[in-house]
Amino acid sequence: MNHNLYAAVRESFMTCPEAIAITRPESVTVNFTFRELDQATAMLANGLQFLQLPPGSRVAVQTEKSVETLMLYLAVLRAGLVYVPIHTGYSLAETEFFLQDARPLVLVCSSEKFGALARQAFKSGVSHVFTLNADGSGTLLQRAAVQPRVHEPHPCRPDDLAAIIYTSGTTGRSKGAMLSHGNLLSNAQTLKSDWNWQHHDILLHALPIFHVHGLFVACHAALLGGSRMIWLPHFDPQQVLQYLPEATVFMG
Repeated sequence: MNHNLYAAVRESFMTCPEAIAITRPESVTVNFTFRELDQATAMLANGLQFLQLPPGSRVAVQTEKSVETLMLYLAVLRAGLVYVPIHTGYSLAETEFFLQDARPLVLVCSSEKFGALARQAFKSGVSHVFTLNADGSGTLLQRAAVQPRVHEPHPCRPDDLAAIIYTSGTTGRSKGAMLSHGNLLSNAQTLKSDWNWQHHDILLHALPIFHVHGLFVACHAALLGGSRMIWLPHFDPQQVLQYLPEATVFMG
């Protein structure tokens, strides 16, 4: 049995492949179906596997919140790699610590930070640096665009590492909390069951996705439930009030 977290959530949400997975409100609203989400993550996962990284390699990500960043997270899981999100507010000096501590082989960052971060990343042992911006532009998606839209999730055991989330470091250096596929799937299944997520539920997502609540608690439960997410780039009171009547779940 494959215990890859992505394989588990995919089995659940692909029971309704043409349903809307994510709504991104803009001047023109953009919808992504679960099938489109699955195909996009397959292309990204194939792009990562093309790099021939050893299983369990770390992929560090310091990008603004976007649907594409969520797709990248799911693709990293799908490819059997380890996702390491880095707070977007950290300075270059602060980011250096995470690169040296987690030892990622891949770094994904915004184009505006590429020059300075790439130099530091290569000094820290990173092999590949790609860009991904809030509007979906950047070298990462350019490379993924030529990849196949099908991908078999990498076989994982429950205790295989899925993500490293760094603590806030209130009383010292941040520490990397190592979370396995089994950890995250157990948490997601409990949330889905206890909160009784259904296909008709709609999550208003206004949290950041560089830490536990926005990335794991919110997204995993919605994906397992086959539920739609209204995807806001950040918390804005007026936007939240505008879309709250459409939602059945809101987290803050």
